[in-house]
Amino acid sequence: ILGGRARPGDAIRVLPSGKPSRIARIVSFDGDLAEAQSGQSVTLTLADELDVSRGDVICAANDPAGLADQFEATVFWMADSEMLPGRGYLVKMGASTVGASLGPPKYVIDVNTLDHLAAKTLALNETGVCNVTLDHAVAFDPYAENRDMGCFIVIDRLTNQTVGAGLLHFALRRS
Repeated sequence: ILGGRARPGDAIRVLPSGKPSRIARIVSFDGDLAEAQSGQSVTLTLADELDVSRGDVICAANDPAGLADQFEATVFWMADSEMLPGRGYLVKMGASTVGASLGPPKYVIDVNTLDHLAAKTLALNETGVCNVTLDHAVAFDPYAENRDMGCFIVIDRLTNQTVGAGLLHFALRRS
């Protein structure tokens, strides 16, 4: 459980499908629990037959996580080769891996002065703020609210190496 708590009978929503249900049981290694809290590894048994796949997120029905395919994010570049805006990468958020592209940096952060500097790309060990576009919508929370649901890594599609990491600020709306 990445945040909050869960109890049998709680109304939930599965994202990205949006299908509702209720928690029937909370099963742990030691048996059924009356409540599970953030940090615990448990199995949730739902009242309805729902298809919940790897990467899906179960959240409270009255306070669901966000669902979006475009974000503003702080990106930390960790590869020797520069980030190529518009190039296809993979983004891994939790258990979901989706296709992504990064826009050109809005600015790069000078780590010594915290000044915002103009840039067209990110080089090794640079940090900048970019727009991230995903192939399809994923469940998320801003990093400031939930560190586990608001971070991601960037993977090179060709080499499968981690080339960057990021912190989500907020979802962007399409015009």
